[in-house]
Amino acid sequence: MHRMPHTDPPPRRGAGELEAAVLSVLWQAGRALSPGEVQQALTGQAGAPELSYSTVVTILSRLHAKKALARRRDGRAFRYAPVADEAGLAARRLAAILDKEPDRQAVLSRFVADLPDSDEQLLRSLLGDGGPEAG
Repeated sequence: MHRMPHTDPPPRRGAGELEAAVLSVLWQAGRALSPGEVQQALTGQAGAPELSYSTVVTILSRLHAKKALARRRDGRAFRYAPVADEAGLAARRLAAILDKEPDRQAVLSRFVADLPDSDEQLLRSLLGDGGPEAG
């Protein structure tokens, strides 16, 4: 009796990876897209797994709930667009993490203390403070 060789299913992407892929498609498009257009763009990517329409809608809805996407009605469906570029979304995520901390000052102090010198100087210049050597 011959057994068929066991083949693993294609690896599934995690929710974070799928969200990042959807955001990437929307940034590249430079305009609001429907779920079908997002699905088509994702399917066209090399090595990307097939995603169902309902999966794409779920990801778009999740990103909208996280305030990463704006949406507007277009007929019976919605069109989605990013509310910010990649740097803007990263900044929003950092702010959301900070908002959840009970001791904001301690977290910010530790964050700054742990920064490499080059990042600390960049932050100081953005805040208009040259640091101890500026005086």
